[in-house]
Amino acid sequence: MDEAVKQSIGSALGAIPSGVFVLTAQHEDRRSGMLASWVQQACFEPPMVVVAVAKGRSIMPLISESRQFALCQLADDDKLLSRKFAEASDPGEDPFLGFELTPGQLPNLPILANCLAYTECELACHMDVEGDHDLFVGLVRGGGRQTGAPRIHIRENGFEY
Repeated sequence: MDEAVKQSIGSALGAIPSGVFVLTAQHEDRRSGMLASWVQQACFEPPMVVVAVAKGRSIMPLISESRQFALCQLADDDKLLSRKFAEASDPGEDPFLGFELTPGQLPNLPILANCLAYTECELACHMDVEGDHDLFVGLVRGGGRQTGAPRIHIRENGFEY
């Protein structure tokens, strides 16, 4: 691809705004969370969302095996959760220790109590789109929201984090 075309595409992709979420999942005694910004509502009826997850992330098998996940949207001023879940945690470490969790509609699903909004999802579809991310489509089974402004992420270059 021509460098000028790539730069133009990167600039256009980077301008697509996205929220900032902590994607969470649990299977048996293992649970994990990671920052996710490629999240979008996909259907009204039934309500569904889609999230893109980089291949090889440790949360992927937890979603596939448990058939559920949660998306916890971060508030604009929430730096603590953002820092905590920005980097991959050690495989044996529970990333939710020290954080208050709230019960939801689906069993054994970590939902951060201090998030701005959350959706609890049953896995409807997992797609390998032959790119560097896989797509997980979730049927929304529960959710909640507090007051406040969401964190919005806009990239300078759509080819870089």
